[in-house]
Amino acid sequence: MRALLQQEVDSLPGDKPSEDGDDPARSRAAHAPSAIAASASPMDAAATSASKPPFAAHPTRAALWLQANALSMVLWVISIGGLLLFWYLGTKYRWDFYMRFTNVPTPGEVLSKVAEVSQSTRFLTHIGISVRRILFGFLIAAAIGIPLGLMVGRYRVARDLVMPIIEVLRPIPAIAWVPMAIMLWPTNEVSIVFITFLGSFFPILLNTVHGVRSLDGVLIRAARCLGAHEVRLFTNVMLPGVLPHIFTGLSVGMGVAWVSLIAAEMISGQFGVGYFTWEAYSLVSYPEIGLGMITIGLLGLGCSGAIQLIGLAVMPWLSHSNAGKR
Repeated sequence: MRALLQQEVDSLPGDKPSEDGDDPARSRAAHAPSAIAASASPMDAAATSASKPPFAAHPTRAALWLQANALSMVLWVISIGGLLLFWYLGTKYRWDFYMRFTNVPTPGEVLSKVAEVSQSTRFLTHIGISVRRILFGFLIAAAIGIPLGLMVGRYRVARDLVMPIIEVLRPIPAIAWVPMAIMLWPTNEVSIVFITFLGSFFPILLNTVHGVRSLDGVLIRAARCLGAHEVRLFTNVMLPGVLPHIFTGLSVGMGVAWVSLIAAEMISGQFGVGYFTWEAYSLVSYPEIGLGMITIGLLGLGCSGAIQLIGLAVMPWLSHSNAGKR
């Protein structure tokens, strides 16, 4: 009886073990994915490919910069807009409290003056002469102030020789130098460049000296232990460590240079934005005074921005170190 039942069970349709001992159920499970994939229709494949997200292109550097500085740009616009709004309201309602806006030109009058002066090259000539004087004085100050600051900060003998003279001459304002500069130099042009040089020289020198004095002594001793001589110590250790202070001095020096230049042009110049502004005051042309002042501010902003961009290019590590402080 048991033998008959075994024969009936063996005769039922189903999976039988193969001769080599493989399990048929396990074999079907192994081939199931390939079978399903083979049975999939082309429409299913198209739908699967369509559901995949498209390739995301990497954002450009400009897009990353805009994304990182969007809030700052908005705040800049609000700041400048608030100043313009204050100017507009003060001139429109002619405020006369402690500050008097009675004779101050309106923004519209200054804009109309811009359209008027743009019809000739006279105003552009004034701008070009002022920019040329600034570049000459500032570059000479940087070429002398940075190496001298490194020497003064590094060597005590140089510091004892130079710093007393610097501390005596530094408090003298640029306007006080105008009569002496006229007597010292053969032409007014050279004297104005000299006054511009003085305005930017002292901030550059003192910031460089401060940078050398505040440099970590461990870096210098480590370079000495590695066999660095004096020239290599200056170029590879001190200069990179002092660069942030140097560019701070360059930014401050550029602002002081513009102040000195305008003062010199107002007193002894015959060309330049400062002379243009003072001449407008003498001729009681108030819109031209406003135009001259705005032009000075924009030129100073452009020069300071150029220095900052050069600093970021020379010191790329600062942008990465300051990224976590935002």
